[in-house]
Amino acid sequence: MKPAIRTKMTKFGIGLALAMLACGGALAQDVSYNSMPGIDFSKYHTYKWVTIEGATYPNQILDTQIKSSIDSQLASKGLTKTDTDKADLYIGYQASIDQQKQWNAYGMGGGLRWGGGMATAQSSTINIGTLVLDMYDPSTKQLVWTGRATKTLDPSANQEKKQKNLDKAMQKLLKNYPPK
Repeated sequence: MKPAIRTKMTKFGIGLALAMLACGGALAQDVSYNSMPGIDFSKYHTYKWVTIEGATYPNQILDTQIKSSIDSQLASKGLTKTDTDKADLYIGYQASIDQQKQWNAYGMGGGLRWGGGMATAQSSTINIGTLVLDMYDPSTKQLVWTGRATKTLDPSANQEKKQKNLDKAMQKLLKNYPPK
């Protein structure tokens, strides 16, 4: 083989390898989370699902898949799901299949809308395929933990692949819950 052809093939191979690495890295799920400083998370034993006002939700099938994946991870952390208002934590999520608004509300009242309304609310944008999980302390009416998993929801994936991606993302997202 001529040296010029060998050099071109080597450059092509290196370029192809770099492109594959870049694509593989682009598909990896990213997670981030934050918690309220000074909160004793050992006091939380039960949780209740709540709807975040102003948020848009996927269809019932995907909603069930998302909640099932989160329920599984929270159960592994020792939390028990309940339907009573006496839950230690209220948990809600927001998901983006398309780019949409995320509502961040603090200082809420009680109930599903938490009664007295929101003291402050601001919006930001959730990128495609992102799931945001929020945990509120109903006794203090404060957000105590929030997490975000990107590249999690793929509307074109089959049901099995969607569930696998969700389970993987929720495991990564809740890996360090409760915060140390």
